[in-house]
Amino acid sequence: MDTALIADLLADLCQASGLLLPRRERIRVWSMSGVERIAFPDGSTAVFKYATEPFTREDQALRLAARHGVPVPDVIASTVTSGWLGMLLEDLGPPLREANDRDGVAAAAVLHRADAAAGLPTLDEEALRALPNRALGHLHGLQGAGRWQNTSGIEEALTRIADAAEQRAAGTHIAPYGWVHSEFHPTSVHIGERGRHLLDFARAFTGPGLLDLASWYGTVDDPEPARLRTLIESYVNAGGHADAISERGGLSAEAWALGWHRVWAVEWFMEQAIRWINDPATDTAYVKVVHRHLDDAVRLLEA
Repeated sequence: MDTALIADLLADLCQASGLLLPRRERIRVWSMSGVERIAFPDGSTAVFKYATEPFTREDQALRLAARHGVPVPDVIASTVTSGWLGMLLEDLGPPLREANDRDGVAAAAVLHRADAAAGLPTLDEEALRALPNRALGHLHGLQGAGRWQNTSGIEEALTRIADAAEQRAAGTHIAPYGWVHSEFHPTSVHIGERGRHLLDFARAFTGPGLLDLASWYGTVDDPEPARLRTLIESYVNAGGHADAISERGGLSAEAWALGWHRVWAVEWFMEQAIRWINDPATDTAYVKVVHRHLDDAVRLLEA
């Protein structure tokens, strides 16, 4: 990460907003993004968030969400320079507590009731059906570069899911269909003195909202359809779409959501491996994760 470029991003944002340069305090920093709390000489604070491709449209998504009544931090200013997005965001303060399942379903219900926003990427039935073949394309590119060798199990699983995709992708447009946060975890729901806000819209898209519920418990542990079924029912009781519990693609809502969420995650991991991160040193870890997710997806989607 180019620290001088990040400093220039902050300076540009402050100049455009008529603000003096602040004191910076790191909150979280990754190779492709970072979040800092900044304090200005007058005592006011803000959050400085920066990210490189493919996360450079979050300011647009946050502004769209705010216009559609979704509780998100205000975007004070934003700019893109040399492939990096910089944003000054409203400082919501430290969270009072970690979000629980009740907070999660309430936040999801609000987001999914918002009118669909033009300009977001779309994951409709055709695009969902294409995910396993997109992942196969990434795999062949990696193999052509001399990487991801001895991964016939990954190719076999993706081929099985691709063969079943026409049937299993059916029902994509059953409600909730519209806003999808896509990184919907307890850390993305901020519980503060001013109530509940949603954070981290860098990969928001238009698509099946059940993918948000499927992502809530993360992907580190084995998927638990019964646990997700309980969450979906709680979501409906919290004002979410009643059709969320409907079967789709010949599967229960929970199996469909967990299976396709794993496929969506696999395609994203493989695109990172070949395009966004493109670091052979990460291949062993990525291959292990992709194998595990595909085993889950084949079982859940009955491919």
